[in-house]
Amino acid sequence: MSVIPGAWRRTAAGAGLLGPDETVAPTIFAEMSAAAARTGAINLGQGFPDEDGPAAVLEAARSAIAHGANQYPPGRGIPDLLAAISEHQRRFYGLVVDPDREVVVTAGATEALTATLLALIDGPDDEVVVFEPYYDSYAAAVALAGARLRTVPLRAPDFQPDLDALADAVTDRTRIILVNDPHNPTGTVFDPSVLEEVVRLAQRHDAIIVTDEVYEHLSFHAPHTPIATLPGAAERTLTISSAGKTFSTTGWKIGWVHGPADLITAVLTVKQYLTYVNGSPFQPAVAVGLRLDDEYFTGAAAALARKHAILGDGLRAAGFTVFAPQGGYFTVADATALGAADAADCCRTLPERAGVVAIPLTAFVSAGNRGDYAGLVRFAACKRVEVLEEAAARLAAGF
Repeated sequence: MSVIPGAWRRTAAGAGLLGPDETVAPTIFAEMSAAAARTGAINLGQGFPDEDGPAAVLEAARSAIAHGANQYPPGRGIPDLLAAISEHQRRFYGLVVDPDREVVVTAGATEALTATLLALIDGPDDEVVVFEPYYDSYAAAVALAGARLRTVPLRAPDFQPDLDALADAVTDRTRIILVNDPHNPTGTVFDPSVLEEVVRLAQRHDAIIVTDEVYEHLSFHAPHTPIATLPGAAERTLTISSAGKTFSTTGWKIGWVHGPADLITAVLTVKQYLTYVNGSPFQPAVAVGLRLDDEYFTGAAAALARKHAILGDGLRAAGFTVFAPQGGYFTVADATALGAADAADCCRTLPERAGVVAIPLTAFVSAGNRGDYAGLVRFAACKRVEVLEEAAARLAAGF
């Protein structure tokens, strides 16, 4: 069989991985991680920490395993985690969430997002509006669901969208407006006016708002504001988050989505035929994490902000133009002044040149718009301080 039919083709094409000869290219993340392994370079490409999360959370997982939490949990999630998610949303944001009807635990935020898109997209005429650059799974999941992707550009230095461009992108064909805040890969936190306009447009065009808020506790300058807290938003918003970024447990893959009961029922209907359930001993541990004192959450944000400062200083010393992030794991820098007008080429030579791995921002952009981001590079700051200090020294010496 020379050409294998199926949804995999549009998924690969949506992700920009399908070649004209039907071969599937590896993701840039796999390519760069392989380069790090081959050269011994410091991997600032992928967004995972290199140190463990809070001891109480880790111990709760060990205890759960020892006490038999090793079989299928309930389909929606264990009751204590559902309750902890509800408590967390009320405690931090004043949101009232019914733990029994308005929450589903998922295999990370990625499954929550994919299950939501598969559940709510109804055909090829549906459109999903996203801010570009976008987390790479968005385009793949939209393509898998059979919808069309509409993008609204975020441009340096502040990576805030033009509200007129946003209004032009959202039409009566828009099924979902997908908002990632704090934003990956740019590190921006959207202005209140942006969130308000998303809600206005969703109401006007009867669209559903889906939010990816995995960096909610890693906002550096102001507390995170969920869109669901804005007037008129809660009844049409599905809020997605996860434990991975907040508690440095990305490998546990415990995420969740909450929102109106009828929308959650739709998501659950699809989700139960994907992973069904997952992470039985990790769910009670995440419940422990969500109930940690405020000092943990503020401390985590402050510690990451310090790491970004170390990384940013190293990048500036090397000659990059740095766009200081407002939240999240990543710092974006412009390599154009260093003669690297093509960030992809820059990243492919960076391991040998400076002993550091990064990701070109074009990996998060649709093919037709890559020229607008050609010199921009994303670096992960979620590493140990001594690793970032060594990476900064290498970058300064390599340019």
